[in-house]
Amino acid sequence: MKSKLANPGVLERLIKLLSPWFCGAFIFSLIIGLWFAIINSPPDYLQGETVRIMYIHVPSAWMALFVYSSIAAASLIGLINGHIVAFIYAKSVAPIGAVFTLICLVTGSLWGKPMWGTWWVWDARLTSMFILMFIYLGYIIISKSFSDPVKGDKISSIFALITSISEAPSISWKFVFFSRFMSFLFDSISNNFDLLNITSGLEGLI
Repeated sequence: MKSKLANPGVLERLIKLLSPWFCGAFIFSLIIGLWFAIINSPPDYLQGETVRIMYIHVPSAWMALFVYSSIAAASLIGLINGHIVAFIYAKSVAPIGAVFTLICLVTGSLWGKPMWGTWWVWDARLTSMFILMFIYLGYIIISKSFSDPVKGDKISSIFALITSISEAPSISWKFVFFSRFMSFLFDSISNNFDLLNITSGLEGLI
């Protein structure tokens, strides 16, 4: 099965088969998420209506980190096994990750102005996302800078692996935060708290 998926033609047919289902699941999840975030979610007792920005900011940060982690993993697979599909995947998702990083930075600034009184602070988390934006741009530029695509794939993959090390502390922190948040969420459920008010505990977790 793994060898079949390494064939671009087989993978393309599989993607065409599954794309409508994934697209439908995405639209359904988006509608439900927007309904909870915008319509059915009360203002936070500390942040007020500003808390709604976090419904976009936090998932964008997770996705930005996840996408680059997947680029590093695909780059490693491509370098070891020489699978062209791994290189294609890495180059394809890089712009998506860059967009999520930009959304994270913009929404973070929009949230920070009313909460912190400033558009930007050189906090370790914010700075790591700022650096990640340039890493994405660097990867995209390097992957398109060589007339020989094979050479470009290898050099951009090496770049992705090296730069992923610099983002490792940030990724580690995000996983720690996620585990603490999930623990808080399950405690809220067990104590019959309103799930729409769980964001009030984010400040304590951070």
